[in-house]
Amino acid sequence: MTGAENIVIALCVPLLGAVAIALTGRWPNLRETVTLVTAGTLTILVAGLLPAVMAGERPSVSLAEPLPGLAIAFEVEPLGMLFACLAATLWVVNSIYSIGYMRGNAEAHQTRFYVCFALALAAAVGVAFSGNLLTLFLCYEMLTLSTYPLVSHKGDSATVRSARVYLGILLSTSIGLLLPAIIWTYAATGTLDFQPGGIIDGNLTGPAVGILLGLYMFGIGKAALMPVHRWLPAAMVAPTPVSALLHAVAVVKAGVFTVTKVIIYVFGVDFLFSQTAGEWLLYIAAFTIIAASIVALRQQNLKRMLAYSTIGQLAYVVMAAAILTPLSEIGAALHIVVHAFGKITLFFAAGAIYTASKKTELHQLSGIGARMPWTMAA
Repeated sequence: MTGAENIVIALCVPLLGAVAIALTGRWPNLRETVTLVTAGTLTILVAGLLPAVMAGERPSVSLAEPLPGLAIAFEVEPLGMLFACLAATLWVVNSIYSIGYMRGNAEAHQTRFYVCFALALAAAVGVAFSGNLLTLFLCYEMLTLSTYPLVSHKGDSATVRSARVYLGILLSTSIGLLLPAIIWTYAATGTLDFQPGGIIDGNLTGPAVGILLGLYMFGIGKAALMPVHRWLPAAMVAPTPVSALLHAVAVVKAGVFTVTKVIIYVFGVDFLFSQTAGEWLLYIAAFTIIAASIVALRQQNLKRMLAYSTIGQLAYVVMAAAILTPLSEIGAALHIVVHAFGKITLFFAAGAIYTASKKTELHQLSGIGARMPWTMAA
């Protein structure tokens, strides 16, 4: 199998899995078997690309060219490979957990839940393998839309209101800020392709660089830099497996992955380092770390505390990327992985507490360590 074929199949498997899950919805055991098989197959396909990327190859494929010079194209480079491996691997883990959680809490609309989960992972892999800003934007929006039904899963009025905050902030930032940044980039450079060293150098200088960087950083709302962070606590109305998806597997990781990719492949680390107009990002990230951590310490609701913790941790990734040295970019990528495994464990623990005791507030957890020692150790 060629690299191009592997990319196409990896993108199609979650979509086909979503269809199969919908068709088997009347048989829960079969439906969940399909979910696990789909997740496992995606993991194998993504892992199949790893040897070529490690050897220095860049598998790529172009699917369509809706506008002259603007293609829907995918290319696997090391940062995208890392994100794709992370998302695919944790989908398997999250799927196993989801089966126990959804059954243990007798959740309604479980078929819709697993369908949207598969669609979200297809979008996440699309983000990871995007070969240009156009493809990235399309997959980024697909990820937002596919996760909205998951956030609004419970369906009561309070949940729907919070889900609308989630959708409204992410769509308004991406359409109002990210899309203009992409259009400006194309107007200035004549290309939207990701290139080592960036594409801005020689096309923009001075304050314009800082303004364009601001459009990107705040337009990538999934990175949750303050003040565009409120969607993340609002999304905690979702079932715990969805919270794990948002925080560890796909959504926020797509945000900080996109931030890092834009800095490396659109602006270029060396070029941005030479421009004083971009220094503000370091301070915004530092403020977000401190402010989010203080707010987290004041929370009583367990999931909201973890949500604000996530906002702070994402800002660490942005700060590392904003330091603009090769080693700091590696640090940003590594922290994406470390935070994913740490946060998914924390949300799994919160979900286990809720399933066993129906407790959601910190002041209700007195004695929980003796009752659930393995969970609390995790």
